[in-house]
Amino acid sequence: MGVMLALLMPPAAAQAEDPTPAAVTCDGGTPAACSRTRVAPPAEPGAPGPRRSAATLPTGTNFWELQLNLCNSGIASCYTRYNNGQAVGEAAGVIRAQWPDLVTLNEICEADVMETLFATMREIWPGDWVYSGFMPAYDRGRNAPYLCANGDEYGIGILGHVPAPLYEEVRVFGDVYPDSHEGSPTQDTGSSEKRAWLCAYAVGNSYGCTTHLASSSGSIAANQCRYLMSGIVPGLWSSQGATKPSVMGGDLNLRFRGWPDAQACVPPGWFRKGDGDVQHVMATNDFAFDFTRKIDLRRTDHDAWLVALVTR
Repeated sequence: MGVMLALLMPPAAAQAEDPTPAAVTCDGGTPAACSRTRVAPPAEPGAPGPRRSAATLPTGTNFWELQLNLCNSGIASCYTRYNNGQAVGEAAGVIRAQWPDLVTLNEICEADVMETLFATMREIWPGDWVYSGFMPAYDRGRNAPYLCANGDEYGIGILGHVPAPLYEEVRVFGDVYPDSHEGSPTQDTGSSEKRAWLCAYAVGNSYGCTTHLASSSGSIAANQCRYLMSGIVPGLWSSQGATKPSVMGGDLNLRFRGWPDAQACVPPGWFRKGDGDVQHVMATNDFAFDFTRKIDLRRTDHDAWLVALVTR
């Protein structure tokens, strides 16, 4: 399935410096060679977080997932209407206010994830290892990563943290969807943007995934959703030899009870919580649902969508 592992694992004793992002070069235009990750040790070893960390996810542990679509390409009309470069700063404020364990990000530039919001996560979880991952969408015409207006790569991202005593490593996987799968289209071949998926495995703890599905066709978005949830994610569980609590958040461009119905791509053993529009969070039944919170954002065309979970 064309999955590539980008891994940076600093030594546990390296507490003084913030490591640079893993240098991953796109190899010959191959999308799977362009996912990357960044991991940093605790900024303040032993510093408490705002609430109990997810750790190895013992029963009764809070796990909060924050889904954000920030419309920060600089190209889409929502950028000039709402954003003008301010959505990322607004998102940082939400992260500081809500203390999410996992953040899934759509329509974002690489530096937004790997620099700005990575630093925000380190700020709110100073005693933990913090990680970020990024996967660019692909420009069909250039056969290269899709670019933001500022020349940075454009795509999807993920942020998370692991308590220092329990950190092993973080493995990040990402790729674009194939043009078709089992005879069904999984990309809009008439669009220049090839959509992508991204997953991070905090070894021994949990999996987190994100995607931004096709906006031009509900049936293609539904095919992409099924490909990710019923193919990619179980494949990762198998390849890593571990089935752990898993969460997926993203702008699916599908609605609950829409046509197609977002609920149709929820696999057995998972549940879904949507924002009433196109953003959804899915979680395995290792979690119980606690509450949701929609947070008004003024610098993008989507609200922030927080889903609070508790381990069973």
